[in-house]
Amino acid sequence: MTSKSAARPPNLLDELHNALAHGTVARRVETLRRVTDLFLHGVVDYTDEQIDVFDDVFHCLIEEIEVSARSRLANHIAPIQKAPPRLIYTLAFDDAIEVAAPVLSQSERLNDAMLIENARSKSQGHLLAISKRKVLSDAVTDVLVECGNIEVVESTVNNPGAEFSDNGFTQLVTRAEGNDNLATCLGARRGIPRPHYLKLIARASDSVRARLQAANPRAADDISAAVKEAAFDASHGTGAISEEAAKAQRLVKLLFNDGRLDEKQIAAFASEGKFEETTAALATCAGISVATVENMMIESRSEGLLILAKVSGLSWPTLKLILAMRGETGDNMDDLDEYRSSYDMLRPSTAQQVLRFYRMRQDAAQTEPAA
Repeated sequence: MTSKSAARPPNLLDELHNALAHGTVARRVETLRRVTDLFLHGVVDYTDEQIDVFDDVFHCLIEEIEVSARSRLANHIAPIQKAPPRLIYTLAFDDAIEVAAPVLSQSERLNDAMLIENARSKSQGHLLAISKRKVLSDAVTDVLVECGNIEVVESTVNNPGAEFSDNGFTQLVTRAEGNDNLATCLGARRGIPRPHYLKLIARASDSVRARLQAANPRAADDISAAVKEAAFDASHGTGAISEEAAKAQRLVKLLFNDGRLDEKQIAAFASEGKFEETTAALATCAGISVATVENMMIESRSEGLLILAKVSGLSWPTLKLILAMRGETGDNMDDLDEYRSSYDMLRPSTAQQVLRFYRMRQDAAQTEPAA
């Protein structure tokens, strides 16, 4: 048996046509208010077919009405899980941010494809609204980081429900250079991968490092260790390291002592994104400190890694996996082609000579009196 609430939506079409044909804008707005109240009152019980009827009604009513009326509708409809889908899409792409923002920040009717389309075509205000959603996939945050202004990027980084891809973190570290607020937000974020964290700390100002330590005193040792590992200074290669890094170094030492630290194992570490294990393995094979290798990993250019790989007798496919860990991917084909050409031409004897220079710098840094 059909309930009264289920039978009423289709009857609204007659009233709608009368309002559109003979009514003023004020009458249209009043009809919109009544339809909105009716929808919200019975939304739990409506079928998909009935919601489609409401969708048609709403679309007719929102044409040529003022922004304030559309904004009120957006604020009422945005949190509703069963909101009319076409209406939600239309409101999300409204040029008026007071209309679009409630929907972009709350509606579960918007999927990733819609959010990405919106972020690439609408204003920074629209991107800011998207950045405040409870959950953001890395596909969406990639676009926000790429297209958003600094307010959008900081809002996205501060969103605990946002996920970031490796490429997203790479872009964030680059954008944080010279921006203390963003660097602090990014450094304080839980789950930032260690390679990106090292790059961030290496490029951060002293004030950023101090703010990160003040915000989380328990992380002070990790920050101090990251600074020492990332910066080639008098304390380079000494001092405390994180528990995770120490565990990785112990594993690599055991593999080396057992004769199992070969190219296949290094390639496996790199392909699985195990930064600490990969750097420790390269350091062991080349006979230099882990801190020196990590410093090479975060440098803007990759010549140091080419030297290490050649000395360690690694093939190009394995080196390519290592380069991918630091952001050199298929998107940088020109750089990869250049690196491969250089690697093919690099002689092992030349690599050994350059590595001796690195060792000399390392020994000098360790023996130089502290300032």
